[in-house]
Amino acid sequence: MAAGALLGGAAAHAEAVDARASAVRYADFGAKGDGVADDFDAIIAAHEHANAHGLPVRADDGATYYIGGGRRTAEIKTDTDFGTAAFRIDDTQVALDHRGSQVFCVRASQPRIQPEGLSTLKRGQRNLGIRLPSESVVVVVDAHVRQYIRRGLNENKGTAKTDVLLVAADGTIDSRTPLLWDFDAITEVTAYPVDAAVLTVRGGRFTTIANQASSNYNYFARGIQIERSNVRVEGLEHHVIGEGETGAPYNGFIRVQRCANVEVRNIVFSGRKTYSTIGAAGKPVTMGSYDLTLDRAVNASIIGCTQANDIDDARLWGVMGSNFCKNLLYEDCTLSRFDAHQGLFNGVIRRSRLRMINLIGGGTFRLEDSVVTGSRLISLRNDYGSTWQGDVIVRNTTLDPADDRPRQTLSLIGGRNDGSHDFGYPCSMPHRIELDNVRIQDLPATESYRGPVLFGDFGIGSSAAKFPYAPTREVLIKDVTTASGLPLRISDQPDVFADSKIAKTFSTD
Repeated sequence: MAAGALLGGAAAHAEAVDARASAVRYADFGAKGDGVADDFDAIIAAHEHANAHGLPVRADDGATYYIGGGRRTAEIKTDTDFGTAAFRIDDTQVALDHRGSQVFCVRASQPRIQPEGLSTLKRGQRNLGIRLPSESVVVVVDAHVRQYIRRGLNENKGTAKTDVLLVAADGTIDSRTPLLWDFDAITEVTAYPVDAAVLTVRGGRFTTIANQASSNYNYFARGIQIERSNVRVEGLEHHVIGEGETGAPYNGFIRVQRCANVEVRNIVFSGRKTYSTIGAAGKPVTMGSYDLTLDRAVNASIIGCTQANDIDDARLWGVMGSNFCKNLLYEDCTLSRFDAHQGLFNGVIRRSRLRMINLIGGGTFRLEDSVVTGSRLISLRNDYGSTWQGDVIVRNTTLDPADDRPRQTLSLIGGRNDGSHDFGYPCSMPHRIELDNVRIQDLPATESYRGPVLFGDFGIGSSAAKFPYAPTREVLIKDVTTASGLPLRISDQPDVFADSKIAKTFSTD
């Protein structure tokens, strides 16, 4: 049935729906909920009606809604409860030119604006010097300057200098989202007004029938995009079936972008199968395929989330990736990855279990009361310069690698930067590292195993390198224990840290 016909049906049902002054239901607009008929147009029409009349939407418990392809998106602007309904999202017949369409998009009530009057900005500046209609997420860009110039198999020419700010109506920059760069020129500035009321999306069991496209960098969306501030998404499950010999990657079943104060709570995510292609350097690479992505988002919280499949299964890509985010929280989660690309500022992982933590950016990163099951506590991404301009604090945390092969080496923090590549910014190890009550499960081990090191081999060149890489300034180690009884060493390259201030106490089991 065509969307236009359904909208005509919507008019016929409008009086009854409005009279009830209760939730709009997909069945009101012709949805069958039998898992066979394509209900997508009915779902779109129901949300259009709900948005126009300020009504919540409620799926029918026990229904199964089949969602086919096409360039269609249901816009959510009111509270939505998917309840116990199931949604089958069939990506097997989605044309490549439709792959970027989302199934649902949580929209802001006000459109974005492009303020005038900004020509330069200075790092640490506290006010933009302009007025806005309301509190807004402001994205500032200087396309003349390239940063995050990637190195390696997925090399590229970088991204335009970008900063993301939470700004009050009078132009004051929120102290939690400080201006990180000098902008000698500004080629684009966009403000995304913040909705004051919290919008909630909850429930639902979603199953993606995976695409069978050729394995190239043609990213599929086909999920739930959030581009409204003050949103809570909770109690949703996402599963993936039908992953075959080939498949294009996904950029997140839940995608949070250009907004503030989003809480993702009690969600079941799925790690996706990895596929290989030929990268920019002309060599085979595995393609990142995510279930949760965050882009240009501030103050996002991921709480109580788990994974439907094994977080230690190396055949699956890590669940989360982020770009240009500030103040990102993981709490009470069991997930395969926390992966901060392109400039995270401030992050916290608390009471969680993860396989891998990848960082690039600055500010303060805290890892507390958690277990990491990968080969190291933290990886500073080689492809972006292994840089963290700030502090790393690890407390009450265990490194317990799931791989039980005998250890030959084990490092807590890994990365690599030989000083020969321009990433578009100065690079350094974390300025200060604090380890407090950290347990290292380093058994079994080979006879040649010498104990764990804080820093792996970063391949650091001399201070005279073209783009020198600065070592950590200060390390504080307190109450670190190892299962092997061997002490934690700082590095197998001690000369690199000759000028670092290192204080430590040490104990063994």
